[in-house]
Amino acid sequence: MARLPPVLSTDDLPLAELCAARIDGELFVIDEGWVPIDEPDLPGTRAAAAALRVPRRLIIERLSAAWVHGALDMPPRIAQFCVPLHERVAVVAGPRTSVREVVIDPGDVVELGGARCTTPSRTVFDLLRDATLDDSFAELVVARLLDAHAGSGDAVRARFATAHRLPHLALARARFARTQAREAASSTAPPAPASDQPSLTR
Repeated sequence: MARLPPVLSTDDLPLAELCAARIDGELFVIDEGWVPIDEPDLPGTRAAAAALRVPRRLIIERLSAAWVHGALDMPPRIAQFCVPLHERVAVVAGPRTSVREVVIDPGDVVELGGARCTTPSRTVFDLLRDATLDDSFAELVVARLLDAHAGSGDAVRARFATAHRLPHLALARARFARTQAREAASSTAPPAPASDQPSLTR
């Protein structure tokens, strides 16, 4: 008997069987996938679940990539994907899926769970330049990504050094500067003093 994939869909089992297994506590739902209860919630699992929405040649990006990399607890309501300009991929349209064409280097893409996803540093750079996001939210997600993935900050700084004439680059630099300033302030802040509790007297 063929082994089932770690992230299931209705292509693997009928919906009624998946729902019954969930009620029995054997499966839990993660984005578009159904996962055995003992399967760890890892980036590969999240990427495989997100990729069920679209052809596997598309790349998970921006907030969806941030979720895959652990910077968000829940996947975004509208899953975000991109496709390199030079690849011929049919347009995917849907109320819960967004796809855009981008210029992207092979080094900006990592394979997780059989799906393609932008690297943490590319995800940071994309979120910094996303003018549709609230500044405070974008900076919070970026801070979480940078904290969880050592070296991503250096990679983003190197990207800024060579980036020219990209949309919303000034916005990205300002957001990144604020994120770095808060990180520096939190790392140099003195520890909170211990509270002086008076002794009990009668």
